[in-house]
Amino acid sequence: MKAFLLSSLTLVLALLPAAAYNDERGVNLDSLERVVARWTPDAVDTATQEELQGLNNAYRDLMRGYNILNGEKSRFYALKALAISERMGWERSTFDACRYIGLQYYGREQIDSALVWFSKALDAAGRMAAGSTSPTAPEGYSEKEIDDAYSSLYGTLGNLYNIMDSIPRAMDYYEKAGRIFEKYGWNESNSILHYNMGETWVDEKDFRKAEKEYDKALEYARESGDSLMIVNVWKGYGRLYAEQGRNRKSLKFLRLADAYYAAHPDYSPGFRTENLDYMKEVLSRQKRQLGRLAGGLTGAILVALGFFFRKRKKAAPAQAGSATETPPGIDWESLDLSEREKEILDLLSKGYTTPQMAQAQNLSPETIKWYRKKLLVKFDVANSAELVNKAKEMGLI
Repeated sequence: MKAFLLSSLTLVLALLPAAAYNDERGVNLDSLERVVARWTPDAVDTATQEELQGLNNAYRDLMRGYNILNGEKSRFYALKALAISERMGWERSTFDACRYIGLQYYGREQIDSALVWFSKALDAAGRMAAGSTSPTAPEGYSEKEIDDAYSSLYGTLGNLYNIMDSIPRAMDYYEKAGRIFEKYGWNESNSILHYNMGETWVDEKDFRKAEKEYDKALEYARESGDSLMIVNVWKGYGRLYAEQGRNRKSLKFLRLADAYYAAHPDYSPGFRTENLDYMKEVLSRQKRQLGRLAGGLTGAILVALGFFFRKRKKAAPAQAGSATETPPGIDWESLDLSEREKEILDLLSKGYTTPQMAQAQNLSPETIKWYRKKLLVKFDVANSAELVNKAKEMGLI
């Protein structure tokens, strides 16, 4: 990677001496775009290998730099890089370009197109493993560089199949990524991986598997020494126990997590918001349970008193039970929607995709899926379209 960046830097300095160029982690994309814009198709066709290497690196820097800022531009420069790398047989560059193009389609929920490009990336990784070379790897790619490529793609494919609800395939790719993380002692990556697997099993209501994955995530988090990762697993336990109706145990972990988030406000505030939403849901559930318990006790007392007075006064048979039927329809209060659920519902009504909602709410796509499933259950509908229509009929959006 250092050689790639040096080649890109050399090209920029040669063509635009006055420009101060930083790579995608200190982005000066406008300057770099002006540089590459001077390369006409004829100039590219007659360029030396060294010039093509520098231009290819510049295209890849733009591809990465625009990945979040402007998906269309990211894909445009990825295709530019791909045209050079395929022509020159540079498989790592081909892998990167195909993966980034796949990510753009993935972000727009164009799953079939994403799979096509991810498959091309897998093919390029396979050629890397088979012994292909490049100017930066004249003797072939190192085992670690090949594993790094595979692991980054395995995790992405796991997430993609997760969203498609193809859980066995998702888990297969997650496990492949995990074996590589384990091989190199990448504990932070393994903690995140097993946390996501735990979240998946919670969604699937397989709580035994979910707890097992959270346990692994916590183990890797502790080995990494990253306190934030440990706290995120606490948040996961909180959600798991809430789904099981173990409210006291859930609140124990959620409150531990909240204490940490509150003391470290600069650490991803979205995590604390998510944690507070879980706490609010559990507390609301406790309140409803207490209400039902109180109502049940009151009912039992009234029945006992009624029986007592009927027996004493030898009155006529009493009327049937006092419970009233639930009126048709659902009102806002009975839904007991959290603020987060209201925001998700509003975004759904505006046509936001799952990745777009995740970005807007600073949450993971898997968490957005969890909120969407909760809304489907609360509104008693089968899909998002029915959910939006019902909410509109009720005047909620």
